[in-house]
Amino acid sequence: MPQVVEVLVEGGKATPGPPLGPAIGPLGLNVKQVVDEINKATKEFEGMQVPVRVIVEDSKKKTFRIEVGIPPTSQLIKKELSLSKGSSEPIHNIVGDLTMEQVIKIAKMKVDQMLSPTLKAAAKEVMGTALSMGVTIEGNDPREVQRKVDEGIYDELFEKAEE
Repeated sequence: MPQVVEVLVEGGKATPGPPLGPAIGPLGLNVKQVVDEINKATKEFEGMQVPVRVIVEDSKKKTFRIEVGIPPTSQLIKKELSLSKGSSEPIHNIVGDLTMEQVIKIAKMKVDQMLSPTLKAAAKEVMGTALSMGVTIEGNDPREVQRKVDEGIYDELFEKAEE
């Protein structure tokens, strides 16, 4: 039965120190090799905390594989807008503005991890997170854009994204 180690690392910047080294060292794996694999697999998420699973398939042969999760929606929104943090007063202090294309891009990354059955529903979840962060969608309140999604105004964009 494979052993699994789950850690949260900064994308592209895992080190042999804690939390990784102490967790995988006792499993007999080459820590440097594991760290290098994680950094290679997470480099696109640089600056974000990324959930990573190290699955030890055979401790005698020292074989393993890496599964990289997707960062939280709020982290993806911050990266997309180059924000250091969301607003402390989301309704009164707007800190950024996403395009509908950016919302769909984030939703496509997260759809498999969300409870949403469709890309449209996942996009509405992303908009909900944007609302709580003080981020508008194309200059509008995310709740208004969610209503427009329900009315089918963005259907063409969703169809294109699902191709």
